[in-house]
Amino acid sequence: MIVVVMGVSGSGKTTIGRLLAAHLGCAFLDGDDFHPPASVAKMKAGTPLDDEDRWPWLGKLNDLLRQAGQRGEDAVLACSALKQTYRDALARGLPRCMFVFLNGSIELIRSRLDERRHRYMPASLLESQFAALEPPARAISVNIDQTPQRCVDGIIAALI
Repeated sequence: MIVVVMGVSGSGKTTIGRLLAAHLGCAFLDGDDFHPPASVAKMKAGTPLDDEDRWPWLGKLNDLLRQAGQRGEDAVLACSALKQTYRDALARGLPRCMFVFLNGSIELIRSRLDERRHRYMPASLLESQFAALEPPARAISVNIDQTPQRCVDGIIAALI
């Protein structure tokens, strides 16, 4: 099974994704680690990515997930996957791909971003992420106003 933990920056994708992967005993991939240098520079400068920036990145992530699937391995990917077309690209060729939507208010997420330092994603891009977000119709939706472990417990219960 492939699980994509998705949501805007600051929603807890990496934290919850790592915990979920540890619980499932599978690999964890952080989509942030696979952005090309030009995209990282763009975000660092406070410029939101556009679809042209995202398509090669999404293709690479899909390749990694399909390789894991071909090896018979489960994996958890943390990835914003803000639009349905992005989720479709990630899930292409993956019959056992589930999405987990980390859902929270802009106020809660902004307060989290104010307390953390990301290597390239400034808090100023949060509004652009919410503007681009198309909440998924088919996903496990988790409200992030609880501890990461409680979020994972809810995800596990929904996966079973």
